[in-house]
Amino acid sequence: MPTDRADHAWSIDEREYERHEARRGRRHAYEQVDPRRTALVVVDLVPFFVRESAYVRGIVPRVNTLAAAVRSAGGVVAWVVPGYATPTAKDREFFGEEVAERYARSGGDGLVSARLSEDLAVDDGDLFVEKTARSAWSPGSSDLPARLAEREIDTLVVTGTVTNVCVEHTVRDASAAGLRVILVADACAATRDQDHNATLHVVYRSYGDVRPTAEVLELITEGT
Repeated sequence: MPTDRADHAWSIDEREYERHEARRGRRHAYEQVDPRRTALVVVDLVPFFVRESAYVRGIVPRVNTLAAAVRSAGGVVAWVVPGYATPTAKDREFFGEEVAERYARSGGDGLVSARLSEDLAVDDGDLFVEKTARSAWSPGSSDLPARLAEREIDTLVVTGTVTNVCVEHTVRDASAAGLRVILVADACAATRDQDHNATLHVVYRSYGDVRPTAEVLELITEGT
């Protein structure tokens, strides 16, 4: 597997910050978190995506740092991987036969914990979840919403790939389900800066908060 890493040049336009500051009197939606009611949700960091992108490889150390911090503070870490679902007629028409099947099998086979990239620092106490749609919150996609509800989780810290596909879909669905969502700007990866930043704008504007890793770590520390 390649070892080179890259970081997105991420940004949110100042006008978007100003818009929310005028509405609610502060830049960020969520200024406090209770770590014991917080889950780090890591989306699709499987070899299929990690080996293909220096941007994805670049986020792995920050994801590991966040996972350690959330665990230490009493929160939950959930690793989410794609599960196989037979491509629909629409998928085959949209992507083409070969690509549709490739995407459907991107999560690999076997135990979820064994299907993650080997560079991820997982723990036996973490949650390992398979999803059959882009979002684990899509109806029937996974049991993650129920498992987090059992633990009285009200805040998600979302990381992973691809920023503008499964990550964004996860954020939108979780927000619609009533959860507080923080998207970690430098712990998600897309194929281009433009795609990555487009999602950051959409999420910050309408679905949740957007913060870099350092600020999320501060929130976790301050909440303990």
